[in-house]
Amino acid sequence: MTPSVPGMTSFDAITLEVADLAASERFYANAFGLGSRLRLRASGEPATGFRGFTLSLTVAQPADVDLLIGGALDAGATVLKSAGKSLWGYGGVVQAPDGTIWKVATSAKKNTGPATGRIEDVVLLLGATDIAASRQCYVDQGFTVEKSFGRMYVQFAAAGSVKLGLYRRRALAKDAGVAPEGSGSHRVVLHGAGEFTDPDGFAWASGQPAGQLGA
Repeated sequence: MTPSVPGMTSFDAITLEVADLAASERFYANAFGLGSRLRLRASGEPATGFRGFTLSLTVAQPADVDLLIGGALDAGATVLKSAGKSLWGYGGVVQAPDGTIWKVATSAKKNTGPATGRIEDVVLLLGATDIAASRQCYVDQGFTVEKSFGRMYVQFAAAGSVKLGLYRRRALAKDAGVAPEGSGSHRVVLHGAGEFTDPDGFAWASGQPAGQLGA
């Protein structure tokens, strides 16, 4: 876990709400191995279309992207964007059987050694309808802005095991390779910053996350 920084709000774990708990446990045990950063709990809350967020795993090199995406596909994920080079590096996007969208990426464009599958960072990007309003909500909760690009993107300084950013909802959906429309539950609960709900309905819960480990 990243050491806590005095005066900085922490983001420690994510709980995904899934329709089939046993199937999701099997998938995450075989796919990413995120340990205590990811938990799962059963939920029958309806959710259709884009849920308004993506999870990104940053790795050291393209070989690690291919290894993790390959493992996710073998475990039952589907491809939204095939892994390949881009202006910013190399990456791809998959969707887990529970509907969660995962991006695996690196800023490197060439391999420097064999793949290890080591995940350097877990980043949650929330699709914001109004970036300014969402940014202010998180600042009011004690988050510190690390980077900001107008009304398009905000990255908060990390003081926990997960990093947090805001991205304009339509742009986030486009980056993920899905349509921006969606309704119902986000099917995600966030832990570490206390108890509140942001302007787009993303819920933060106080205390330790309940549910099964995402292995």
